[in-house]
Amino acid sequence: MSDADLLRIALPDLAATARFAERLAPLLRGGDVLLLRGPVGAGKSAFARALIGALRSRAGLPPEDVPSPTFTLVQTYDTGPFETWHADLYRLSDPSEIIELGLDAAFGTALCLVEWPDRLGQDAPNDALTLTLEVMEDDARRATLAGPQDARARLSPAFAPRPEDTA
Repeated sequence: MSDADLLRIALPDLAATARFAERLAPLLRGGDVLLLRGPVGAGKSAFARALIGALRSRAGLPPEDVPSPTFTLVQTYDTGPFETWHADLYRLSDPSEIIELGLDAAFGTALCLVEWPDRLGQDAPNDALTLTLEVMEDDARRATLAGPQDARARLSPAFAPRPEDTA
């Protein structure tokens, strides 16, 4: 995939990351798998928390605590028209555990946010989207989206620069 096939956005602070998640929320749908990549502290859980909050708000649902699923491995949320699964596979010891978690079955119907997706091994869906969060200077981040062209086109409006997100 060439650089021209990637969508990028600069996120100067945590508030910009939350606004980006809010813009992305209405463009996502059940069956989308978003693989969240980045080092520890890149903001994967913060992004997922903001996205789930935005999805619940759009569905008219009350706010809900969205903890990192580091120890539970998977948390599920009612987000209106589809369920959202948030998985943190950092502690997964064997890819066969994905079946025990039910994550493989959720890939086709729920919005799945998967942190540490390398632990999926061969079980990562071929049509998954990958959102990579890079740590830049001064707590800034850069988000890069890769995946099938049709999904990138659908999600591209969320990557349009906004005046409130400039450093």
